[in-house]
Amino acid sequence: MIHPQSVIAQGARLGANVRIGPFCTVGPDVEIGDGAELISHVAVDGRTRIGAGAKLFPFCTVGLAPQDLKYKGEDTATEIGARTMIREHCSVHRGTITGSGITRIGDDCLIMAVVHVAHDCQIGHGVVIANNVVMGGHVSIGDRAVIGGSAALHQFVRIGAGAMIGGVSGVEADVIPFGSVIGNRARLVGLNIIGLRRRGLDRAGLHRMRALYNELFTGPGIFVDRLAAARISHAGDPFADDIFAFIDTPSKRGLIRAASAGLSDEDG
Repeated sequence: MIHPQSVIAQGARLGANVRIGPFCTVGPDVEIGDGAELISHVAVDGRTRIGAGAKLFPFCTVGLAPQDLKYKGEDTATEIGARTMIREHCSVHRGTITGSGITRIGDDCLIMAVVHVAHDCQIGHGVVIANNVVMGGHVSIGDRAVIGGSAALHQFVRIGAGAMIGGVSGVEADVIPFGSVIGNRARLVGLNIIGLRRRGLDRAGLHRMRALYNELFTGPGIFVDRLAAARISHAGDPFADDIFAFIDTPSKRGLIRAASAGLSDEDG
Protein backbone atom coordinates (compact mmCIF):
# COMPACT_ATOMS: atom_id res chain seq x y z
CA MET A 1 0.00 0.00 0.00
CA ILE A 2 3.11 2.24 0.09
CA HIS A 3 4.74 3.18 -3.19
CA PRO A 4 8.47 2.39 -3.21
CA GLN A 5 9.30 5.93 -4.35
CA SER A 6 7.85 7.47 -1.17
CA VAL A 7 9.87 8.05 2.01
CA ILE A 8 8.26 7.07 5.32
CA ALA A 9 10.40 8.02 8.33
CA GLN A 10 11.04 5.53 11.08
CA GLY A 11 8.56 6.18 13.88
CA ALA A 12 5.63 7.16 11.66
CA ARG A 13 2.47 5.26 12.57
CA LEU A 14 0.23 4.05 9.76
CA GLY A 15 -3.20 2.52 10.29
CA ALA A 16 -4.79 -0.34 8.41
CA ASN A 17 -5.33 0.02 4.66
CA VAL A 18 -3.43 3.30 4.39
CA ARG A 19 -2.48 4.09 0.79
CA ILE A 20 0.56 6.24 -0.01
CA GLY A 21 1.30 6.96 -3.64
CA PRO A 22 4.61 7.97 -5.23
CA PHE A 23 6.91 10.80 -4.13
CA CYS A 24 5.32 11.39 -0.73
CA THR A 25 7.28 12.13 2.45
CA VAL A 26 5.98 11.30 5.93
CA GLY A 27 7.83 12.50 9.02
CA PRO A 28 8.67 10.46 12.15
CA ASP A 29 5.99 12.01 14.37
CA VAL A 30 3.10 11.55 11.93
CA GLU A 31 0.12 9.32 12.62
CA ILE A 32 -2.15 8.35 9.69
CA GLY A 33 -5.52 6.76 10.46
CA ASP A 34 -7.11 3.70 8.91
CA GLY A 35 -7.99 3.94 5.25
CA ALA A 36 -6.44 7.38 4.69
CA GLU A 37 -4.78 8.09 1.36
CA LEU A 38 -1.92 10.31 0.19
CA ILE A 39 -2.29 10.29 -3.58
CA SER A 40 1.16 11.52 -4.61
CA HIS A 41 3.72 14.30 -3.98
CA VAL A 42 2.30 14.95 -0.48
CA ALA A 43 4.52 16.15 2.38
CA VAL A 44 3.37 15.51 5.97
CA ASP A 45 5.67 16.46 8.81
CA GLY A 46 5.74 17.53 12.45
CA ARG A 47 3.52 16.11 15.18
CA THR A 48 0.59 15.55 12.84
CA ARG A 49 -2.43 13.28 12.99
CA ILE A 50 -4.39 12.45 9.83
CA GLY A 51 -7.85 11.04 10.55
CA ALA A 52 -9.32 7.81 9.22
CA GLY A 53 -10.44 7.95 5.61
CA ALA A 54 -8.90 11.37 4.96
CA LYS A 55 -7.60 11.99 1.44
CA LEU A 56 -4.69 14.30 0.56
CA PHE A 57 -4.17 15.25 -3.07
CA PRO A 58 -0.94 16.00 -4.94
CA PHE A 59 1.38 18.80 -3.84
CA CYS A 60 -0.35 19.60 -0.57
CA THR A 61 1.71 20.05 2.59
CA VAL A 62 0.50 19.38 6.14
CA GLY A 63 2.23 20.03 9.44
CA LEU A 64 5.20 22.03 8.21
CA ALA A 65 6.60 24.93 10.24
CA PRO A 66 4.39 28.03 10.44
CA GLN A 67 5.12 31.31 8.67
CA ASP A 68 5.72 33.06 11.98
CA LEU A 69 9.05 34.72 12.75
CA LYS A 70 8.52 33.99 16.46
CA TYR A 71 8.47 30.25 15.84
CA LYS A 72 11.71 28.58 16.92
CA GLY A 73 10.98 24.94 16.30
CA GLU A 74 8.75 24.29 19.32
CA ASP A 75 6.85 21.00 19.54
CA THR A 76 3.44 21.99 18.23
CA ALA A 77 0.84 20.00 16.33
CA THR A 78 -1.53 19.63 13.39
CA GLU A 79 -4.71 17.58 13.17
CA ILE A 80 -6.79 16.63 10.13
CA GLY A 81 -10.19 15.03 10.83
CA ALA A 82 -11.71 11.85 9.50
CA ARG A 83 -12.85 11.76 5.86
CA THR A 84 -11.60 15.27 5.19
CA MET A 85 -10.31 15.96 1.67
CA ILE A 86 -7.43 18.35 1.10
CA ARG A 87 -6.99 19.15 -2.56
CA GLU A 88 -4.01 20.13 -4.67
CA HIS A 89 -1.41 22.69 -3.52
CA CYS A 90 -2.98 23.35 -0.11
CA SER A 91 -0.77 24.22 2.85
CA VAL A 92 -1.75 23.52 6.46
CA HIS A 93 0.84 24.76 8.98
CA ARG A 94 1.34 23.50 12.52
CA GLY A 95 0.42 25.61 15.55
CA THR A 96 2.60 27.88 17.67
CA ILE A 97 3.24 28.15 21.41
CA THR A 98 1.98 31.74 21.33
CA GLY A 99 -1.35 30.41 20.02
CA SER A 100 -3.29 27.25 20.81
CA GLY A 101 -0.33 25.04 19.92
CA ILE A 102 -2.34 23.13 17.33
CA THR A 103 -3.84 23.76 13.90
CA ARG A 104 -6.99 21.70 13.55
CA ILE A 105 -9.33 20.80 10.67
CA GLY A 106 -12.41 18.81 11.66
CA ASP A 107 -14.16 15.79 10.15
CA ASP A 108 -15.83 15.68 6.72
CA CYS A 109 -14.36 18.95 5.44
CA LEU A 110 -13.57 19.79 1.82
CA ILE A 111 -10.54 22.04 1.44
CA MET A 112 -10.28 22.89 -2.26
CA ALA A 113 -7.15 23.64 -4.24
CA VAL A 114 -4.56 26.26 -3.24
CA VAL A 115 -6.05 27.03 0.18
CA HIS A 116 -3.70 28.23 2.93
CA VAL A 117 -4.61 27.25 6.51
CA ALA A 118 -2.27 29.21 8.74
CA HIS A 119 -0.91 28.34 12.18
CA ASP A 120 -3.35 27.88 15.07
CA CYS A 121 -6.45 27.98 12.86
CA GLN A 122 -9.41 25.97 14.15
CA ILE A 123 -11.80 24.67 11.47
CA GLY A 124 -14.94 22.79 12.52
CA HIS A 125 -16.71 19.79 11.01
CA GLY A 126 -18.32 19.75 7.57
CA VAL A 127 -16.71 23.01 6.47
CA VAL A 128 -16.30 23.73 2.74
CA ILE A 129 -13.47 26.09 1.74
CA ALA A 130 -13.30 26.91 -1.98
CA ASN A 131 -10.23 27.46 -4.13
CA ASN A 132 -7.56 30.06 -3.34
CA VAL A 133 -8.85 31.03 0.10
CA VAL A 134 -6.15 32.41 2.40
CA MET A 135 -6.36 32.90 6.15
CA GLY A 136 -4.10 34.46 8.71
CA GLY A 137 -3.15 32.75 11.94
CA HIS A 138 -5.64 31.96 14.71
CA VAL A 139 -8.73 32.04 12.46
CA SER A 140 -11.72 30.07 13.79
CA ILE A 141 -14.40 28.64 11.45
CA GLY A 142 -17.53 27.00 12.87
CA ASP A 143 -19.18 23.78 11.74
CA ARG A 144 -20.70 23.67 8.23
CA ALA A 145 -19.57 27.14 7.25
CA VAL A 146 -18.90 27.77 3.54
CA ILE A 147 -16.02 30.01 2.45
CA GLY A 148 -16.23 31.27 -1.15
CA GLY A 149 -13.30 31.21 -3.56
CA SER A 150 -10.41 33.65 -3.11
CA ALA A 151 -11.75 35.03 0.17
CA ALA A 152 -9.14 36.42 2.57
CA LEU A 153 -9.68 35.97 6.32
CA HIS A 154 -7.79 38.32 8.65
CA GLN A 155 -5.89 36.76 11.55
CA PHE A 156 -7.98 36.12 14.69
CA VAL A 157 -11.27 36.39 12.76
CA ARG A 158 -14.09 34.10 13.89
CA ILE A 159 -16.57 32.69 11.38
CA GLY A 160 -19.73 31.37 13.04
CA ALA A 161 -21.28 27.97 12.39
CA GLY A 162 -23.25 27.78 9.15
CA ALA A 163 -22.02 31.16 7.90
CA MET A 164 -21.57 31.89 4.19
CA ILE A 165 -18.59 33.98 3.01
CA GLY A 166 -18.92 35.31 -0.54
CA GLY A 167 -16.14 34.85 -3.05
CA VAL A 168 -13.30 37.40 -3.18
CA SER A 169 -14.39 38.87 0.16
CA GLY A 170 -11.95 40.49 2.54
CA VAL A 171 -13.13 39.47 6.01
CA GLU A 172 -11.57 41.59 8.76
CA ALA A 173 -14.05 41.02 11.62
CA ASP A 174 -16.23 38.25 13.07
CA VAL A 175 -19.23 36.82 11.20
CA ILE A 176 -22.25 35.70 13.24
CA PRO A 177 -23.51 32.10 12.94
CA PHE A 178 -25.50 31.71 9.71
CA GLY A 179 -24.53 35.21 8.62
CA SER A 180 -23.95 35.89 4.93
CA VAL A 181 -21.23 38.39 4.05
CA ILE A 182 -19.67 39.66 0.86
CA GLY A 183 -17.44 42.46 -0.31
CA ASN A 184 -14.08 44.06 0.23
CA ARG A 185 -14.30 44.88 3.06
CA ALA A 186 -16.98 42.31 3.76
CA ARG A 187 -20.34 43.36 5.23
CA LEU A 188 -23.39 41.37 6.31
CA VAL A 189 -26.00 41.17 3.56
CA GLY A 190 -28.44 38.76 5.22
CA LEU A 191 -28.61 35.19 6.49
CA ASN A 192 -27.49 31.89 5.03
CA ILE A 193 -31.05 30.66 4.51
CA ILE A 194 -29.93 27.48 2.72
CA GLY A 195 -27.77 26.58 5.69
CA LEU A 196 -30.62 27.22 8.10
CA ARG A 197 -32.96 25.02 6.07
CA ARG A 198 -30.38 22.26 6.08
CA ARG A 199 -30.37 22.52 9.87
CA GLY A 200 -34.09 21.81 9.86
CA LEU A 201 -35.67 25.25 10.27
CA ASP A 202 -39.23 25.49 9.02
CA ARG A 203 -40.89 28.60 7.58
CA ALA A 204 -41.80 29.92 11.04
CA GLY A 205 -38.24 29.41 12.23
CA LEU A 206 -36.85 31.26 9.24
CA HIS A 207 -39.19 34.18 9.94
CA ARG A 208 -37.92 34.27 13.52
CA MET A 209 -34.31 34.33 12.34
CA ARG A 210 -35.02 37.11 9.84
CA ALA A 211 -36.71 39.08 12.61
CA LEU A 212 -33.69 38.57 14.87
CA TYR A 213 -31.33 39.69 12.11
CA ASN A 214 -33.35 42.84 11.50
CA GLU A 215 -33.53 43.61 15.22
CA LEU A 216 -29.78 43.27 15.63
CA PHE A 217 -28.47 44.85 12.45
CA THR A 218 -31.04 47.10 10.79
CA GLY A 219 -33.08 48.56 13.65
CA PRO A 220 -32.77 52.07 15.11
CA GLY A 221 -30.54 52.98 18.04
CA ILE A 222 -27.20 51.61 19.15
CA PHE A 223 -26.22 47.97 18.83
CA VAL A 224 -25.92 47.24 22.56
CA ASP A 225 -29.53 48.35 23.13
CA ARG A 226 -30.81 46.33 20.17
CA LEU A 227 -28.92 43.29 21.47
CA ALA A 228 -30.48 43.62 24.93
CA ALA A 229 -33.97 43.87 23.43
CA ALA A 230 -33.36 40.87 21.13
CA ARG A 231 -32.30 38.71 24.08
CA ILE A 232 -35.77 39.29 25.56
CA SER A 233 -37.83 38.90 22.40
CA HIS A 234 -35.98 35.73 21.30
CA ALA A 235 -35.41 34.09 24.68
CA GLY A 236 -35.35 30.30 24.45
CA ASP A 237 -34.75 30.09 20.70
CA PRO A 238 -31.72 27.78 20.31
CA PHE A 239 -30.56 29.38 17.05
CA ALA A 240 -30.80 32.83 18.60
CA ASP A 241 -28.93 31.54 21.64
CA ASP A 242 -26.09 30.39 19.36
CA ILE A 243 -25.82 33.89 17.92
CA PHE A 244 -25.94 35.54 21.36
CA ALA A 245 -23.24 33.16 22.64
CA PHE A 246 -21.07 33.97 19.62
CA ILE A 247 -21.47 37.72 20.21
CA ASP A 248 -20.69 37.28 23.92
CA THR A 249 -17.43 35.41 23.28
CA PRO A 250 -14.39 37.71 23.62
CA SER A 251 -12.95 38.70 20.26
CA LYS A 252 -9.84 40.42 18.97
CA ARG A 253 -11.53 41.61 15.78
CA GLY A 254 -15.04 42.81 16.66
CA LEU A 255 -18.20 42.03 14.75
CA ILE A 256 -19.03 42.55 11.10
CA ARG A 257 -22.13 44.75 10.78
CA ALA A 258 -24.76 45.00 8.06
CA ALA A 259 -24.15 46.54 4.67
CA SER A 260 -24.93 50.23 4.29
CA ALA A 261 -28.22 51.40 2.85
CA GLY A 262 -28.52 50.80 -0.86
CA LEU A 263 -27.01 47.32 -0.81
CA SER A 264 -29.34 44.34 -1.11
CA ASP A 265 -30.45 42.61 2.08
CA GLU A 266 -31.61 39.54 0.18
CA ASP A 267 -30.89 36.26 2.00
CA GLY A 268 -28.58 33.87 0.23
